[in-house]
Amino acid sequence: MFKNKYTGEDVIFSCEVFPPKRNDDMYDIFRTLDEITDLKPDFISVTYGAGGSNSKKTATIASYIKNICEVQPLAHMTAAGMTEEKLDELLSELKRKQVDQILALRGDKPRDMSEEEFEARHYKFASDLIDDIKKKGDFKITAACYPEIHPESVNLDDDLKFLKYKVDRGVESLISQMFFDNEKFYDFLDNLKKYDVTCPVHAGIMPITRANQLGTSVSLSGSSVPQKLSNLIAKYADDPAGMRQAGIEYAIWQCEDLLRHNVKGIHLYCMNKSDITKEIYEAISG
Repeated sequence: MFKNKYTGEDVIFSCEVFPPKRNDDMYDIFRTLDEITDLKPDFISVTYGAGGSNSKKTATIASYIKNICEVQPLAHMTAAGMTEEKLDELLSELKRKQVDQILALRGDKPRDMSEEEFEARHYKFASDLIDDIKKKGDFKITAACYPEIHPESVNLDDDLKFLKYKVDRGVESLISQMFFDNEKFYDFLDNLKKYDVTCPVHAGIMPITRANQLGTSVSLSGSSVPQKLSNLIAKYADDPAGMRQAGIEYAIWQCEDLLRHNVKGIHLYCMNKSDITKEIYEAISG
């Protein structure tokens, strides 16, 4: 947590890491976490694959964050591909490792799951998963939100009603999907008030430090790309070092603007890059 230089109020700072694909690389993520911990983030979220393909690594990393780094971990858990038996196993594992905060997500279809199996899945939505997590233990639950509407929602009203329903199941805070246009986020916050969604919302920011990174990010999040960012990518498409710095500066600009608008939480999708995380944190917290 740091003080907003523009308003003097507290700002919750957090970031996301993901487990490595190879077991040999676990030491690398531990080293990254040690470096991020120096920034004293309020929490660090840990992703895992659809259906829990990396669930043991997620639990191990979350335990390291909690018990070695002494930072609050937030363990991701997805409904897609989840069964009640698997959920029991994962929750028991998290309890053993003293991890009590979960980011409950619907998640994408696992690659090895057919469309028929996906349609017949046990937990249809994150709200279904939230219900069972609440029944099975004393976990604090965070959920995701989409500033520019979930890609599968019919319209804004439909999206916000479902979000409200999800929050009412017992969600204590929200983390937004990445966005690149702050005005979309401010509109989203205004709309939440109309639907009486009052829990804290952490703004999700992803630094675009490689030209080819944007296409993947947009396809996953459905985020629009402002002309300002498009121009940067066009300008530095053949200049990796320039693109890296320009992407960091754009993320800093986003965060600074969010602070001016008194946003209470910034969540950095840092792609396991402690140096980028540090550079942005120091720029916005100083």
